[in-house]
Amino acid sequence: MKNTISILLASLLSVCGFSVSAGGGGDMQPVHQYEHELQHIGLRHAELLLEDPNVMFFDVNTLELWGEGYIPGAIFFNVSDWKALLPEKKDTPMVFYCANRLCNASEIAAHEALKLGYTQVMRMHEGIYGWRLSGRPIEKP
Repeated sequence: MKNTISILLASLLSVCGFSVSAGGGGDMQPVHQYEHELQHIGLRHAELLLEDPNVMFFDVNTLELWGEGYIPGAIFFNVSDWKALLPEKKDTPMVFYCANRLCNASEIAAHEALKLGYTQVMRMHEGIYGWRLSGRPIEKP
């Protein structure tokens, strides 16, 4: 709901002739608009999906954060040949996550998968910090 309101507000402002910008420590730039709608899931939904062996989890964190622990069975995604990690079947359910709600690396990775034609792409926006804070199990390399 919050995401939908933000998108609607940005769209309204751009239609009215206002420029919508965002910055990440550098110069302000126009906000990137994705052509695909991304499915966001919460911790409970992710935990239920974890029970399904057909669902793939991708950790899009840095190697240091990965080393502190990841969701059991998750695949480290922050590599140069990340496309080789994706499944052959385009309808394979996939969950991407990174550090927390402020991190957008998993959003970017999930949208890249959608652009490649994958159809069951989800993002767990609470990330590994939310997962750990909730007391859910982790694995370490």
